[in-house]
Amino acid sequence: MSVAPQLPDILSPEFAADPYPAYAVMREREPLIWHEATRSYIVSRYEDVERIFKDKKSEFTTDNYDWQIEPVHGRTILQMSGREHAVRRALVAPAFRGSDLREKFLPVIERNSRELIDTFRAAGSADIVSDYATRFPVNVIADMLGLDKADHARFHGWYTAVIAFLGNLAGDPEVTAAGERTRVEFADYMIPVIQERREKPGDDLLSALCAAEVDGVRMSDEDIKAFCSLLLAAGGETTDKAIAGILVNLLTHPEQLAAVRADRSLIPAAFAETLRYTPPVHMIMRQSAVDVEVSGGTIPAGATVTCLIGAANRDERRFRDPDRFDIFRDDLSTTSAFSAAADHLAFALGRHFCVGALLAKAEVETGVNQLLDAMPDLRLADGFHPVEQGVFTRGPQSLPVRFTPVTA
Repeated sequence: MSVAPQLPDILSPEFAADPYPAYAVMREREPLIWHEATRSYIVSRYEDVERIFKDKKSEFTTDNYDWQIEPVHGRTILQMSGREHAVRRALVAPAFRGSDLREKFLPVIERNSRELIDTFRAAGSADIVSDYATRFPVNVIADMLGLDKADHARFHGWYTAVIAFLGNLAGDPEVTAAGERTRVEFADYMIPVIQERREKPGDDLLSALCAAEVDGVRMSDEDIKAFCSLLLAAGGETTDKAIAGILVNLLTHPEQLAAVRADRSLIPAAFAETLRYTPPVHMIMRQSAVDVEVSGGTIPAGATVTCLIGAANRDERRFRDPDRFDIFRDDLSTTSAFSAAADHLAFALGRHFCVGALLAKAEVETGVNQLLDAMPDLRLADGFHPVEQGVFTRGPQSLPVRFTPVTA
């Protein structure tokens, strides 16, 4: 008789080192787990996580964000529902799609990527994480908002503290305190800037947010500050890990890297498959509004529900050979991968689908294109084996590469 593998706790070092075997056991043996330490129900199968995100019957809410994210961001659009949510989303969404993204912000993205690559393109070596990925999305967001990029270190410190707070599943009081301090420091920094833009608007996103109006509703200073805080943390951390992730996946699958290098129209497929295979965010929490039947049992009303995106995206019931990275797979649509109809779950789904998905796509496409142009024989540094780190968000902490500098 074969013995079923033990299920590592999501707070254990073993799980942090490699959660994917644990995900497989959860999906098969325990698709619904009560986790005492986090006081939450853990859900791991694709069909259940998809249902919770789409929430067509209003069975789930984001009320848990009152304690999960409000202490660091203030009250954000993520906590809103109904008309309040619809109006706030309508106020912020135009900047992240269509002509505004293409005409106003794509040049910002291209310029910031090029400026960072210029610092190492002649060196023959770089660490893609520290030299590029951790800087690029934060610089883009600062530029979009019309903030001073010289404050990059402060922005990065703030969003690192926020992400640590959100991923503080073990309840470390120092991490909690640092996250709460960040809310105060960021408000002290941003509120005067917001008030200045109201008086003297420019051609930047912050000015646009100050002026935006839908159905007679405008955003307050606190609304705008909270959204900017969310944008820096969510847009910085996730895009940082997405860029590192797509490059690790391609570098460790040389034949697919060669295909992307030869045909850059494959970059969106490589990004979509990266979002499925190694998503930057591995878990998102919701709260049940009523008793809900899912695989493995019943979630009672009022419970916190931890949706394991990293597990659901590798569910063999939904994806063929799910533990294989394959940019050519036919069960993952690239066409819908950056919309609320995506097959993968990395951006969530439904009304709380990530408003910045198309911005992330533009950043990743631009970044990968420019990096491949600058480093035509890009390869991992000798003897280096990429390792993911993190539980709530996850990605490589370092990615040293070598290449032959392109001479003009």
